[in-house]
Amino acid sequence: MIELIVKVLVAYLVGSVVGSLLIGRLRGVDIRTLGSGNAGATNMLRTQGKIAALAVLIIDLGKGWLATGVIAPWPWPGTALPDNELAARALLISACGLAVIVGHVYPVWHGFRGGKGVATFVGAVLGISAYLVLIMVATWLAVVVLFGFVGLASMVGVGAVAGAIAVHSGPGALLAFGILAALLVLYTHRGNIERMLAGTESRARRLWLFGWKRGQG
Repeated sequence: MIELIVKVLVAYLVGSVVGSLLIGRLRGVDIRTLGSGNAGATNMLRTQGKIAALAVLIIDLGKGWLATGVIAPWPWPGTALPDNELAARALLISACGLAVIVGHVYPVWHGFRGGKGVATFVGAVLGISAYLVLIMVATWLAVVVLFGFVGLASMVGVGAVAGAIAVHSGPGALLAFGILAALLVLYTHRGNIERMLAGTESRARRLWLFGWKRGQG
């Protein structure tokens, strides 16, 4: 229990290092006062350029991976492996993964006002399974191409990961992680949902991954 508490706390503190707020501070700006006001890589791209956005993405992905790929499995001194070792490891990974995302959304270092948690979620999932990341990326791309809404793509992508965990792992700590993370991402995108319902949500006018604008073949 002590191991779980300590590792979850460390994961939360790591998650509280928000890439856009850190890079923004180095550049003398608070990204939360610019553009959409979101403390994420997309808003950083729109307001500060590609290099700054890439740095933010690396930080936010990296801390997610650090939580599930390093902090959770880090050997705990003097602890014998339990009989249900696999279940215990899954619980540690899931709890640290959720904690790092919560840290990003509610960072203690930045007045509990962070980002929406998608990039950190991807990093956390990468520490669990690269296969799940491929599912999310493929889903994200399909939704962006079809509908043009980046926020919608993020929400559906996170939901697809939860669905994949349900199919391949069944009930357990990892599925709880997927569901809770999906619910948190839905909550952080509540503004996007309201704007989509109102018809005021902006679309990605240029699908930069393919180099063409919506409406062009």
